[in-house]
Amino acid sequence: MRASVIQIAVNEDESVEARRRRVAATVREQAGADLVVLPELWTTGAFAYEEFGREAEPLEGPTYEAMAKAASDAGVWLHAGSIPERTASDSGSAAGDGPLYNTSLVFSPSGDLAAAYRKIHRFGFDKGEAVLMGAGSELVTVRLPETTLGLSTCYDLRFPELYRGLVDAGAETLVVSAGWPERRRSHWTLLAQARAVENQSFVLACATAGTHAGVPQAGHSIVVDPWGEVLAQAGAGEEVLTVEFDPGKVAATREQFPALKDRMLGLQPPPRP
Repeated sequence: MRASVIQIAVNEDESVEARRRRVAATVREQAGADLVVLPELWTTGAFAYEEFGREAEPLEGPTYEAMAKAASDAGVWLHAGSIPERTASDSGSAAGDGPLYNTSLVFSPSGDLAAAYRKIHRFGFDKGEAVLMGAGSELVTVRLPETTLGLSTCYDLRFPELYRGLVDAGAETLVVSAGWPERRRSHWTLLAQARAVENQSFVLACATAGTHAGVPQAGHSIVVDPWGEVLAQAGAGEEVLTVEFDPGKVAATREQFPALKDRMLGLQPPPRP
């Protein structure tokens, strides 16, 4: 299986529309890949809180349309990163009055929406995203011909119980779309490897580059195998990280070292006495 992880630079001197066109063109260049992954909130920047409301769009808005077309043109499965999604209000009025969500979109090679995931864990400690965005509540997996993806976004990476739930739902490849700050880059690499080892899964973690809202981004997108070995890692700048991996290694690893069968706590029911 061939994956292209596109580490996008989000800089303030580029308009959202210009970046959308540029990213769509880069996705089209990945024809021949099986899966393409984009980072979190690449239209606005994950720390550009003041832009969330101004640039929020309905699920089937301009980013949806551009990414659906790019996926179809390239013939790839596309995890299109996330957008600030504007929803309709509970009163039933038109879209634009409801809460915002940090929502990831996954498209099939035909350009159809295969899944949408609303980020469950919001970052900010009662500020920023934590108060501006609503919290998702559903774990989301996507079945590809070669593997089953488990979807997660940035701050989710710090919560291992989410990934246990995804594994219980059949996930074999864990995708992390992120806007991770440079000052905590060591955590990014450490946690990506930890999630791979403890869940005996591949991890494809895609981050932004550049600086937005005054926050330097970590970059260093990373692909990790079920044993925790780093298969590929990007640098600090904008880059397309391309890697080939064997999804069958997940089942082989879980059979060779069946640690998941020894779980005693968590989402699986306890063994019968």
